[in-house]
Amino acid sequence: MGEDVRLRAVVALAQAMASAHTPRETWRAAALGACEALGGTFAALSMWERDRGRLRVLVNAGERAPGEEEFPDSETYPVYQFSEITEFLHEKWAGGGEPNAWVETADGTEAEAHGYGRPGLPLARAALSGRVAALRRRGRGCCVVAPIVLHGRAWGELYVARPVGMPVFDRDDADFATVLASVVAAGIVQTERLEEVRKLAFTDPLTGLANRRAVDIRLDEAVERFLADGTVVSLVVCDLNGLKRVNDTHGHAVGDRLLERFGSVLSYCGAMLPGALAARLGGDEFCLVSVGPEADEVVAAADELCVRAGELELGEGVACGVASTGDPIGPVQSARRLFRLADAAQYRAKAARSAKPVVAGRDGTVIRLADAPPAGSRDRRTFRDAPTEET
Repeated sequence: MGEDVRLRAVVALAQAMASAHTPRETWRAAALGACEALGGTFAALSMWERDRGRLRVLVNAGERAPGEEEFPDSETYPVYQFSEITEFLHEKWAGGGEPNAWVETADGTEAEAHGYGRPGLPLARAALSGRVAALRRRGRGCCVVAPIVLHGRAWGELYVARPVGMPVFDRDDADFATVLASVVAAGIVQTERLEEVRKLAFTDPLTGLANRRAVDIRLDEAVERFLADGTVVSLVVCDLNGLKRVNDTHGHAVGDRLLERFGSVLSYCGAMLPGALAARLGGDEFCLVSVGPEADEVVAAADELCVRAGELELGEGVACGVASTGDPIGPVQSARRLFRLADAAQYRAKAARSAKPVVAGRDGTVIRLADAPPAGSRDRRTFRDAPTEET
């Protein structure tokens, strides 16, 4: 393969990874790009899970063998079966070398005989037999394996294979695979940074829950789905009672701990509703967004939330309001309407010092309050448009 062709392949790989929007898209772009660049028919990307001592396959791309999934949930291999990632790389770095790629064949001899196979370290013999067995089992004739290095440490492996009958990868292929692995590493670093930025953008830093921005996006999507196919959408809005007193009496550090503990309780109760989003809206305001479960299931989770919140040390329970399209609440054409109803129910719960959730459509005053709050009352529905105050 000419230098111009390989340069174009490197550029194409980098561009494909840069245009990916999710980690899975990044992994797939890396594997497919490397497979095409090296003239293979199959490629995989694996990550070394150090805490579990195993290589976890992230993606299988190209011509997969029976049983190979594109994004496997549980395809892992103990690193002692592929010990080059721990022994070979360590020996190379300790000697001042670089983690170069190597080639292996189904007969286990040809690449090493030509000088570009994995060096014959005693501890690597088990890895050799493991890869050879895998090649034979899946009808592949050879593979090139390139270590992926991030932040100065082995992160995982790029693996590209050819079937029996195709030419065996040569020394130039192995060297080129090392270059491709470096490009893949740079793309993975960029994806990790973007994921961290996304996480910060949609996560409350104190509690680790979702933030208001994440709620607005999720709820808008959920209401669109409700309007399209009638999927039940429910919103639980709650106000942690007594936070101002805790802050004034014990200090904001203790108040923050109370918020964190309540966030954990909210996450626990949200788990009762598959796929629910638990979030902190700001100050002492929290919410759950549920898509799919029936209204009674949501009310049961909210009831459990009230019970557990009442058991928190220094806390004074929680005022909890529920609005669900599964209840008779009238037309819901927008997320804002559901927010108005849930917040009105929460305001009703707080005013009545209710130890249980108040549910729109099951409490006769909530819909009236949401549509036309009494003159002179604090309209708590405006918290979506302005920062909330602690109460």
